[in-house]
Amino acid sequence: MTYDMNDAELPRGSDLIPDGSFAKVTMSIRKGGDDGQSELDRGLLKPTKTPGSDVKSLDCEFTVSAGPHIRRKFWQSFTVIGGKLDEHGVSIGWKISKGVLRAMIDSALGLDSQDMSEAAKSKRMLRGLSELAGITFAAKVCVEPPSDPRYAASNRLDRVVLPGEPEYARVMAGEAVAASPSNRPARAPAAATTPPAWSAPATAAPAAAAPRMWERPAASSPAAFQQAPPPAPSPAIGGPSWLNG
Repeated sequence: MTYDMNDAELPRGSDLIPDGSFAKVTMSIRKGGDDGQSELDRGLLKPTKTPGSDVKSLDCEFTVSAGPHIRRKFWQSFTVIGGKLDEHGVSIGWKISKGVLRAMIDSALGLDSQDMSEAAKSKRMLRGLSELAGITFAAKVCVEPPSDPRYAASNRLDRVVLPGEPEYARVMAGEAVAASPSNRPARAPAAATTPPAWSAPATAAPAAAAPRMWERPAASSPAAFQQAPPPAPSPAIGGPSWLNG
């Protein structure tokens, strides 16, 4: 028997998604073994490996679901418990994470971030963070330099793209949108008017089994998304209050 390797698919390169790229992404949560505060979040959180730290996080994987970078992945953690506290004893890391997670919901459901009507507020209610698994939203991706020179740069979520932003509808429709670099090179210092004779020429500086709550047809605009009928809730585990009418 012989093996013909000529028709084998070549391995995907290790190059990164370009800095500042816009992409429609789907988030999954990799269980870390520690319980969250909700009954639905048993074994969901991942404890930090840093000695002496009490931080527990959501270990998230993002997969590009449409557009030129489809199926590319990147990973990021969001603090849920522990770390530095504010003056009220609330985890600062959780406050930051909570804002990002809310933005994901607004982007996924086409909600105006300023809409605080009862209908909009009910859609932001979760019985557990595990209900965010499978959420699909518009994102801007950046390239983050490594903090340790032994490692390579990596892709990260720069920010969530919200309804009303010029790129939102196109990203959610799976269209290619021109990147807007997040990490711009530092501006070159101004050269002296009359450099000393000994000075070198100035140079520029370098450059789950039940249906998930988010599994629904993507809309190309916020209005279209809100008009789409919600899927029927699972009788086994139910869902957020806004799924139940």
